[in-house]
Amino acid sequence: MDFLRAYGTYLEVEKHSSENTRSSYLRDVRQFLEYLAESDGPAPEEVTRDVVKKYVMRLYGQGKSPATVTRAVASLKSFYTYLVREQIVKDNPARDVTAAKTERKLPQILTNQEVELFLEQPSAVEPKGIRDRAMLELLYATGIRVSELIELDVADLDLDAETLHCANPKRERTIPLYSAAVRALSIYLNRVRPQMVEDPAEKALFVNMNGARMSRQGFWKIIKHYQENAGIEKKITPHTLRHSFAAHLLENGADLRSIQEMLGHADISSTQIYTQVVGNKLRDVYRKSHPRA
Repeated sequence: MDFLRAYGTYLEVEKHSSENTRSSYLRDVRQFLEYLAESDGPAPEEVTRDVVKKYVMRLYGQGKSPATVTRAVASLKSFYTYLVREQIVKDNPARDVTAAKTERKLPQILTNQEVELFLEQPSAVEPKGIRDRAMLELLYATGIRVSELIELDVADLDLDAETLHCANPKRERTIPLYSAAVRALSIYLNRVRPQMVEDPAEKALFVNMNGARMSRQGFWKIIKHYQENAGIEKKITPHTLRHSFAAHLLENGADLRSIQEMLGHADISSTQIYTQVVGNKLRDVYRKSHPRA
């Protein structure tokens, strides 16, 4: 049986895992299966807890970081949970295996000035620049994930109500838009998108220069291009704007529950990390500004 292929289908069809999650889990499991084959280890369905522990020690021996090992263990737990579910194995050999605890890194955020500088980079004259500005404004206005951004359809946007409807297999939410984002999106929809789209039936909100739905890779290139143009030292990713959106809302008095709802976090513990980000920033300001600090 091709365990890896079947597991991938399970992640996609039943777990509705994102493309990134599937890619990460499948890569980790593939590396483990290759380890079993290269070391003349047992068949995947005959793996014991000791085999998994030995593999973990091997990863550390190769100089892998605690975060990488933790992710690998999580992937194996998920894989064997699937095999137990399918009654291929009786017990999950990775269930009680633990990796070193990793210190959670605080997300990097942009300052208000850096956000303004970054959003000003796309040309407001050329069609591509108008489209790019609309995408970046929408990302910062709503804090949605890049995977959600590229999956948006025109029907998800209600410019009259100044809201965005964002849905994925697990959650759906309606997020308000600030006026600058509404203006940028209106210009893009009315002047630029009709020129880019050849097929009238195309539903995608954001399309590439060939009129097809914008890809994740294409959007990453756009982010990198404008970061370089802006001369911002920090590494900017689509998630940087998501983090900045949440931290800036919290700084300006938004409550955690509202931010959780807009971000689409299932658990508020995922949102609480921004309180630490904001707290650290306030301490930095205090130490730099207070005459006796």
